[in-house]
Amino acid sequence: MGPPAGHGGVHLPHPTDGSVYLTIGEGQDGSVVLRGVIGADGVPRFVTYPWPDRCLIDLAPGGQQFMTVDHEQGDVAFHDHPSGDVRFTLPVDAFGHDPDDTYDTYVEWSGGYLTPDIAVVTLGGERDDEEEWFRHHLVDVRTGALLGEIDLDVSHPYEGEPLGDGSWLTEGPDGHPVRRSLPTVGLS
Repeated sequence: MGPPAGHGGVHLPHPTDGSVYLTIGEGQDGSVVLRGVIGADGVPRFVTYPWPDRCLIDLAPGGQQFMTVDHEQGDVAFHDHPSGDVRFTLPVDAFGHDPDDTYDTYVEWSGGYLTPDIAVVTLGGERDDEEEWFRHHLVDVRTGALLGEIDLDVSHPYEGEPLGDGSWLTEGPDGHPVRRSLPTVGLS
């Protein structure tokens, strides 16, 4: 793979150290995740993470880790900041789906940190009757434990945007953003 020359992208500013995470989508060739920092000399430097096949989804509210999804949508991974070391990876079958059916079930390129310690991972797929479906799952990012499903009250897998404080944004009936939240009992 040559230097990134793609389309689409995400940029997430780190909340404390001034760095910025970037992902550059390269269509069928995958995506590249970079971290930009300003050196002591004022010159920007970019660290390219070694995976040509992961899509940046979100950065934890405190900046201690970040979330990626495999470009082929087979798993979700949680990485340490700034090294990118993988804390843990959850494949589709970890969520109770048959690994032989991964063509019909996949991890969506959506979700994010509901709280500093709980992430929303979105799985989607297609039933035998070609009806598409999706579900949002909660994951404890400290342990990798699955905490069950959450209903974000959305009609599309990309509509709910976790905000890191126990709430998320979605669209209301009038088209304006609506902030929703869960009771804080049990959330970190």
